[in-house]
Amino acid sequence: MKFTVNSQDLQRALATVSGAVPSKATLPILECVLFERDEDTLRIAATDLDISIVQALPVQFETNGTDAKQRIAVPAKRLLDTVRALPSGLPVTVQTDTEHTVELTTDQGRYKMVGFDGGDYPALPSLEDAQTVTAPSAVIRRAIDKTGFAVSKDALRPAMMGVLFQVRPENARIVATDGHRLVRLTMDAITAEPAMEFIAPEKALALAGKAAGDGDCTVRVGGGYVEFNLGETTVIGRMIDEQYPNYEAVIPVENEKQLTVQREALLNAVKRVALYSSSMTHQVRLSLKKDLIEISAEDIERASEAKERVLCEYDADEMEIGFNANYLTEVLQNLDAEDAVFEFSSPNRAGVVSPAEPLEGEDVLMLIMPVMLNTYAA
Repeated sequence: MKFTVNSQDLQRALATVSGAVPSKATLPILECVLFERDEDTLRIAATDLDISIVQALPVQFETNGTDAKQRIAVPAKRLLDTVRALPSGLPVTVQTDTEHTVELTTDQGRYKMVGFDGGDYPALPSLEDAQTVTAPSAVIRRAIDKTGFAVSKDALRPAMMGVLFQVRPENARIVATDGHRLVRLTMDAITAEPAMEFIAPEKALALAGKAAGDGDCTVRVGGGYVEFNLGETTVIGRMIDEQYPNYEAVIPVENEKQLTVQREALLNAVKRVALYSSSMTHQVRLSLKKDLIEISAEDIERASEAKERVLCEYDADEMEIGFNANYLTEVLQNLDAEDAVFEFSSPNRAGVVSPAEPLEGEDVLMLIMPVMLNTYAA
């Protein structure tokens, strides 16, 4: 196999697939990327056996006496580091032989490394009898961006380490939770007939979100895998075969206290006050008063404290509630609205957050669990 490619294009393609290359692999060949010719396109693939990425890259192939269909596995880190170090836009000729030697040539130098037989590279998943849904890539990317922050990192709760997709004929509901916060995003732009439901792993979603560009994204589900086809990039992830928790049961429905606040003003105040919170609990206290939120925090070990006031619209009974500042900050950062609406019932029940004016065709609800304050610890 022999081809010439622009160094910047090759670097971009390698950077995309490298997300699926494991840092510590049980099989040395998994630390490689697979090069395979598909007519006038180079297919670059990588897998860690759970997540796979395939990138199509148009290149100029030449004949050098080797099999045109040759597949070769190339050490990913050395190759990517080499291409990154080359001047941007430089033509690079890549040549392989039957001994699995890989040689990169530019007008400035020559770089040689040894790869593996591509025939030994693990076969990528094949989605048989897959169910398909197509939506604009921008919509899929938004669904991923607005839910990914709430995915659990707890391996003891594997179902919550992914994002739940419930795609129905009228809309889709995308849900993520880690037990401390929850996001339920409903989007009219994603539909499926018949309905489909699956849990996609967070890593595959993050990689798909990065690769999403213009055009449409086709999502295929089947054979235990979910595939995101984004044109030149395809991301495949092993679905999480677990029962997702009943998230509806934890969303409070009777919230008699409602507060409306300028989102950015509250976000910035929480960020500043949180600098003085305990490094162990990251707790901030919200004291709700008529048309006023008082945000406070203290760190007893360092004898420090902070307090700020933010104007709001609130005329219910006064109440104090505590939150983890990091969780509250992330919720506010991921809410696309000028004003945020908080709904509360009591200091020991979850607070519900939503935009005052949701985007057309979209409904988002975020939930954040409170932390115990001394004032109501009894």
